[in-house]
Amino acid sequence: MIDLHSHTTASDGQYTPQELMSRARAAGVTVLAVTDHDTVAGLALAEEAARAHGVRLVPGIELSAFVLGREAHILGHFVDREDPALSRFEERLRTERDSRMEAMVARMRELGYPIRMEHVRAMAGDAQLGRPHLARVMVDQGWCRDVKDAFDRFLGTGRMAWVERFKLDGADAIQLIRDAGGTATLAHPASSKLERGEIRALAQAGLAGLEMSHSDPNPSVQRKYLGLAAEFDLVPTAGSDFHGEKVVPDQRLGTASMAPELFEKLRARAATPSARPR
Repeated sequence: MIDLHSHTTASDGQYTPQELMSRARAAGVTVLAVTDHDTVAGLALAEEAARAHGVRLVPGIELSAFVLGREAHILGHFVDREDPALSRFEERLRTERDSRMEAMVARMRELGYPIRMEHVRAMAGDAQLGRPHLARVMVDQGWCRDVKDAFDRFLGTGRMAWVERFKLDGADAIQLIRDAGGTATLAHPASSKLERGEIRALAQAGLAGLEMSHSDPNPSVQRKYLGLAAEFDLVPTAGSDFHGEKVVPDQRLGTASMAPELFEKLRARAATPSARPR
């Protein structure tokens, strides 16, 4: 079973890299990509845990980007976690995320909710700060029913505590991944509502794969994106987008897999060291 999309406590996942690998083994996953949001901080521990549990690790990352004005999540697979440019970008994003979170906390306080940055940092631990951490604080305090409620009322785009963020261009995200030796795959295009024009633009920028919808079992949706993958010569991939049952209850390890030959086709498109810019 090959699952190319999962998250740990290094970003907004529920489980540590060690716990994630243990659960992957129990779920029958043999190949797992760890693709934390905007960070590779969990990959070193994931490598150790993968060896211990007999799971093949695909080192990865998930970058939030924009294409033609629409948000797109770009998965990087087979990346070099020690790539200097990737490290510099990760540090830049950490600074951007901290500033944005401070602004969102300030807006929540203006709305009458006595949240402090210490609360959010405690929830995040060593992970890069993100809206899910703030949402979980709001749930713990009893101000929201669940994370979805927090996003729907306060933290979603255009809501009362929303603060605009740094926008990475989709082509730049793909180049960053390729420069780090990886392949770029568009994550969950259906739930992101991405259509042919956005996918074509990303394909022209070097996109290698297209993730088949993990959340929409509708056969017509699957056929639509399989057709777009064929049209733009993109490898169809599969990933559960597992965060943990407390974060996203309906996404579980062992529920998404791809054919080994497609996995090898994607791996073959990773930039080799000799082909990578110096």
